[in-house]
Amino acid sequence: MTPTNLMHVTRAGRGWPGVLDTIEASPSELWLRGRPELLSFEPRVAVIGTRAPTPYGDGQARRFASALARAGVVVVSGLARGIDSAAHEAALEAGGATIAVLGSGVDCPWPAGPLAERMALEGLLLSEYAPGTAPRRHHFPERNRLISGLCSAVVVIEAAAASGSLITARWAIDQGRSVHALPGRVDHPMARGCHRLLREGAWLVEDPEEVLAELGIAPLAHARRGEEAPSVPDEARALLDTLRGESLSADELAERTGRPLADVLSALVELEVAGCVIRGTGAIYRLSS
Repeated sequence: MTPTNLMHVTRAGRGWPGVLDTIEASPSELWLRGRPELLSFEPRVAVIGTRAPTPYGDGQARRFASALARAGVVVVSGLARGIDSAAHEAALEAGGATIAVLGSGVDCPWPAGPLAERMALEGLLLSEYAPGTAPRRHHFPERNRLISGLCSAVVVIEAAAASGSLITARWAIDQGRSVHALPGRVDHPMARGCHRLLREGAWLVEDPEEVLAELGIAPLAHARRGEEAPSVPDEARALLDTLRGESLSADELAERTGRPLADVLSALVELEVAGCVIRGTGAIYRLSS
């Protein structure tokens, strides 16, 4: 059954993103599902990375996407599991705009599930492949040129040495877009892709405000470091500081802070009620947007 909110746009038609006319192998038509007006919003920044992120990578993807979305930036990614999904989810949770570029038809997004359906309502699914096109392996590196082509900048959160995110970064460089990469642990394979990009000249980035500054956007006051919960007690503040850029269990928080598990659990309940932290699947905690 064809979705009712599906649209087809061509290069000469209304709603076409003219920025794609300047890239190599520019598509001649696009199919959209969701909110087509998001293609007229600027600036757009890609937040991309591995399908198998560490808790650090997942937390950073959500931190960057949330801050960018709250500042009015459209977050673009590829809907894949891992960093891409985390970026889309965080942008939606922040009430911002987000676009997913697919390697399949917009009526059969991959991976299918609640996030894809939410994107089709609150965000935008975009593809150069006609409806009914199943996901194919070679489609994903091809669609990466559209992810970078739609954007002013690309932020690589976490990537292995042979990650598809590096393909997107290469496209971005060829297209004259800026490439940012987050540093990671030197002994972790999911940091090698970012470290390779940094060696090759990508901008080292630690905070979303650095990306916003490049775009000429002033960061929101309440998004600045250390202002998530100014009135919480010092004991709870230690948990918030430990969760910065991380997604951790109560046991891991107790180990890192050196506090009894019972005290940590009690503080987490208070922080969750106050809206400072979010308890995710598997009782994993992270900072709220």
